[in-house]
Amino acid sequence: MLKNVLETLEKNRIFRRKVEHIETLNERQAHYGEVKDLPSSLQKYLQDSHIQLYQHQVEATELIRNGENVLITTPTASGKTLAFNLAIVETLSRDEEATALYIYPAKALANDQLNVLKHLESSCGLDFKPNIYDGDTPRNIRPWIKENSRLILTNPYMLHLIMGWHHQWSRFYKNLKYVVIDEAHHYRGVFGSNVAFLIRRLRRICNHYGSYPQFILSSATLANPDEFSRNLVGMSFQEVNQDTSPSGKKHFVLYNPFAKWGDLSTHQETKNLFQLMVTNDLQTLCFTVSRKMAEIIAMWTKKELNQTRPDLVNRITAYRSGYLAEERRKIEKGLKTGSLVGVTCTNALELGVDIGSLDCVIISGYPGTMISTWQQAGRAGRAENESMVIMVAFENALDQYLMKHPEFLFHKSHENAVIDLQNKKITQGHLMCAVKEMPLTVDDFEKYFEADYDTLEAIRQGGLVKETLIGLTYIGRNDPAMNISLDQISSDHFKVFHNKRLMETMDRQHAYSEAHEGAVLINQGETYTVDSFDLAKRTINVKKMDVDYHTQALKNVDVSIEKEISSRKIGNFSVSFGEVKVSQDFYKYKTMLYGKTLSTYNLDLPPLKYHTRGLWFTVPGLVQDTLENVFTKKDAYAGSLHGAEHALISMFPLLVLCDRFDIGGLSTNYHPETGKATIFIYDAYEGGIGLAEKAVEVMEKLVEVTRDMVKSCQCRKGCPTCIYSPKCGNDNKPLHKKGTIFILESIMKMMKGESVDLPTDITYDHRETITAPFKHPMVGAEGYQEFENPENLTRKGESFYLNGNNKEALTCFQKALKMDENNISALKYQGMILAEQDSHAKAIASFKKVLKKREDDAEALYYLAVSLHETGNYSNSKDASWKLIEKRGDWDDAWHVLAMALQALGDKEGAITAYRKALAINPLNEDAADKLNGILED
Repeated sequence: MLKNVLETLEKNRIFRRKVEHIETLNERQAHYGEVKDLPSSLQKYLQDSHIQLYQHQVEATELIRNGENVLITTPTASGKTLAFNLAIVETLSRDEEATALYIYPAKALANDQLNVLKHLESSCGLDFKPNIYDGDTPRNIRPWIKENSRLILTNPYMLHLIMGWHHQWSRFYKNLKYVVIDEAHHYRGVFGSNVAFLIRRLRRICNHYGSYPQFILSSATLANPDEFSRNLVGMSFQEVNQDTSPSGKKHFVLYNPFAKWGDLSTHQETKNLFQLMVTNDLQTLCFTVSRKMAEIIAMWTKKELNQTRPDLVNRITAYRSGYLAEERRKIEKGLKTGSLVGVTCTNALELGVDIGSLDCVIISGYPGTMISTWQQAGRAGRAENESMVIMVAFENALDQYLMKHPEFLFHKSHENAVIDLQNKKITQGHLMCAVKEMPLTVDDFEKYFEADYDTLEAIRQGGLVKETLIGLTYIGRNDPAMNISLDQISSDHFKVFHNKRLMETMDRQHAYSEAHEGAVLINQGETYTVDSFDLAKRTINVKKMDVDYHTQALKNVDVSIEKEISSRKIGNFSVSFGEVKVSQDFYKYKTMLYGKTLSTYNLDLPPLKYHTRGLWFTVPGLVQDTLENVFTKKDAYAGSLHGAEHALISMFPLLVLCDRFDIGGLSTNYHPETGKATIFIYDAYEGGIGLAEKAVEVMEKLVEVTRDMVKSCQCRKGCPTCIYSPKCGNDNKPLHKKGTIFILESIMKMMKGESVDLPTDITYDHRETITAPFKHPMVGAEGYQEFENPENLTRKGESFYLNGNNKEALTCFQKALKMDENNISALKYQGMILAEQDSHAKAIASFKKVLKKREDDAEALYYLAVSLHETGNYSNSKDASWKLIEKRGDWDDAWHVLAMALQALGDKEGAITAYRKALAINPLNEDAADKLNGILED
């Protein structure tokens, strides 16, 4: 069946025009090894379970046996868990007092692993009493777990809260031999920096009780494994990275709904692909961008299958974290046993929950990181089964770059995971917790916390600690751990209420930008509008409301340099890194629908100011002079700098593990502190989290991939795929695409030590070509003018059309055609809309204009044949169909429309032959099948 699906994707015109690339990953043979001197109980367990150890599992076991800290970075489904479980259970079997701590980022993982450990315990006849200790653990059994369990599974949040009560866990800490941190790549950014200090506090407590546990990290592949593991734990590690497990052949398809002219959204394309897989009996997991889309795609699929394959309807479901635990376990079991053939989900199933082997994985939208992409892809083809992965692109810059540059996905190292130990706010919070846990000496401070003495002095001056003979001692009344959120830096939080129920909390910056008065707030896929925003009480009240518009806050940003920490010279180009002060003034917001502004409202919020760390670089005056000689349009230089800033930020997550919203930027053609045109990119968190600092290290690659992304975009003047930003505070004005490319290429030349010359492949724009009726004499007119050109009007019309707004879409296409009567796409869309409105005569005129300009346009021929048939012009419809078949005889729709014409003309035998030809190409063409059956029954 998988072979049939591959052929469909490669040959069926519905799919093949959107298949950008198919990468076939060859099968891999297993390499086995043997761990010597295992206890007989473990040997029997392996034999009874028919487990033969892979070489990398043997290597990890031996390293752990030898007392090393180990980082295991082999891929999903390679047996990482068994690699560390063997050595740990061996120790627990030999030493009846020994304990182990397993830390997981998600409860589902801990539950899954508990079952594995209990099975291992009973199979080996051991008694180490594994148990989960987290917020869901019943209070009445917590004391028993503290006193008896030798293997505890928990999460960082619970560990953070219970370490202040370490005396209750003295037995456990005294005998702690191993700490396992599974899915360690999740500990990055703010969360990772907090967990890094949490682990240092844990090590200090263990050492206090006389134990020095080994640390074992299990992680996805990283570009900086040594740096990451050292920063997370504060110790050196041995890495196990060679995967010796078997793997079947895997076909990785890059599917781009925006590659060619088409009329379906990414979500609709995902549904069609999902349906194609399950109707071919391929067990499929479909990852979506949100809970809501997981539900919707499952619903769409069930609705359509109810008409064609009702036997499959009850074998398809959605899966997300909001479901009850029993429901999730039932779905996981259904996947494992095969009773379910298709499941749509969020990234809740990305982590290592055991769901068995799958035939196909669909990834709807680039997940944001290479790590997540390969984690999700790894769900397909466990063991030696052949499998398929399809990644469906969205329109944004990252998705489109990967579609056009598959080598980056398949042949490049993965991202850098950043953990910053220099954020003073994070450091101070955890130092205060450490003092509360036990007195802090200078020796302890230097040994565990790797912070500067200014941070230590700051907590001394805070009034909550005092100097004693045994070190700094906590004298505050409240537990400082309660004031620290591991996911955030700021303690300046706003609470969002719905019907007096706390719905979520957010920091001030997110409250200003996403939950200001009048904002549309999305929570778990549902839409709410903000009724009230109380600055003094830091409360936000919302009401649930289904709206089709969204809101966007606009802001003015100012960045000042406080201290340059370092500067890196690359050829003739320099990039600086240091401390900066950011000021953001949220002054108004817009309500928007399909990219169109509906209304604008003023905001009255005090400026948001914070200190962070960032990078900046200047652009020489020579580049400005050259660019302005080429591009004479007003604001061309400012638009070029602005476009370069947006584009660099959009590609940032490709090299540094983060979200686009974790970073901010500013571009200006003159900055008072540098005296030149300057671009800033900074961490969007108080104190910084190390993202901009890491970007300085990979600056050459960042500029290169950014230039490639912008240059490969097919638009002329900029779009969401290249230089538009979804979070631009200046409403994406001004922007200049060609100038953006020129600036990025100039930087690349400077990095190589070359001179900056005039571009040879850019058309000069000395004169505007837009006619007067489309120029608005107002501030920002040039910015609005970016939309009022044929290409962007066509793109805007496509957006309206895809969302069912044919009236607005037709207006855009007609405007575009007034400005450029040769706009092929606008002519086609205009014809399609007119045909849907039963204005077939006008539709035929549109399609004929397309064919006059491009006589081999197969799609225009197809729609022309359909409209001719609808108007009763069967003979001409037949002629158009034959012309289409000469060019695209592999299209089932071409044979279908020919069959309809022949049937109308009374050529029954010819119609039967044509319908059969259509069905031979695409057996799923239900309309052709129904018409053929109708003829045969007559």
